[in-house]
Amino acid sequence: MTNRLPHLLRSDARDNRERILAVARSVFAEQGLDVAMREIARRAEVGPATLYRHFPAKEELVTEVFAEQMAACTAIVDEGLADPDPWHGFCRMIEKVCELHASDRGFTAAFVSAFPRAADFAAARQRALGKVAELARRAKAAGKLRPDFVVDDLIMMLMANGGIRTTSPAATVAASQRFAALLIQGMRAEPAVVPLPPAVRLPLTAVI
Repeated sequence: MTNRLPHLLRSDARDNRERILAVARSVFAEQGLDVAMREIARRAEVGPATLYRHFPAKEELVTEVFAEQMAACTAIVDEGLADPDPWHGFCRMIEKVCELHASDRGFTAAFVSAFPRAADFAAARQRALGKVAELARRAKAAGKLRPDFVVDDLIMMLMANGGIRTTSPAATVAASQRFAALLIQGMRAEPAVVPLPPAVRLPLTAVI
């Protein structure tokens, strides 16, 4: 019995950590990053001390929660860089990144914010943005992307995209797709009229 006790404790601690992450992932996606750590602990049915033992600061929790989304975001940019047509790759990157962020308010809030103590998250974000800059450079060299585009414009787009509010997750993604199409038209070096995805009816509160 004595030999089994450390294993049981380790298993219990592992279960607590996984439950904290699952709850934080859900709450951040729904409400953004302003949720208090104590509220996450309450929903995960653990004490605040247990939460802080696993994640001493919210930045560390955010880094762990959004590791998968950050990897997906980087993979999207890598896919754009691999496209032999840099403008097509750039457009697909904008579309897919907007869709990824539209489904998770928390990830958008984390991506556009500064977390000085979350070194791993900040480094991954910087690598992704560096790749966006390279893709933009290629699209400009091809004469397709307007020459005054800067990477900070992407951050501004994601902030606006994250503000989309609709009546369902499917409607949010559809609205984000239309928004991305509008963005792409505005970023063309020579604007052309391209058909947009269908419009999405938004709740009145979304446009006030």
